[in-house]
Amino acid sequence: MTKAGKVATLTRGQAARLGRALGGRPARPRSGGQAARMPFVLLVVALLAGGLISLLLLNSALNEGSFQLSKLRKETTVLTDEEQALQRDVDAYSAPDALQRRAQQLGLVPGGSPVFLGPDGKVTGSAAPAEPPPPSPTPAAPAASAPAPASASASAPPSAQPSQQQPTPNPGR
Repeated sequence: MTKAGKVATLTRGQAARLGRALGGRPARPRSGGQAARMPFVLLVVALLAGGLISLLLLNSALNEGSFQLSKLRKETTVLTDEEQALQRDVDAYSAPDALQRRAQQLGLVPGGSPVFLGPDGKVTGSAAPAEPPPPSPTPAAPAASAPAPASASASAPPSAQPSQQQPTPNPGR
């Protein structure tokens, strides 16, 4: 084998030692391959960093929306409960017996038969003043308490006995 053939089969490290031994300049590795790779590596790192930051921002926005949704659901529940309570109150006040009691407290009396005016001015029916209803009996004593003797109610002060007077209607209404 020739000397040139032997040099061709040398490894890089061996070639570098041989070059130093012969007094030549050490061979430098080509930096062209590394220089071309550097922008690509920076681009990949920048894309990864941008992707991570965008995922973090998206996650934060979703969490904020989740907290708002939870707050609004709680508020909706509270308002729904309040609405139902108010609806129960309206239903209780608009029940016929409640309306009748409130009307009696205000001094209103049930009307008689209605009177109608025709388009020609003719009156149909007979007008009569409303009669006050008879007083309603006082509520019965609770079953748990013993009935009071008859002499006790007779000796009670007049304010404790049920009034026989009818409330006067309110002239302003």
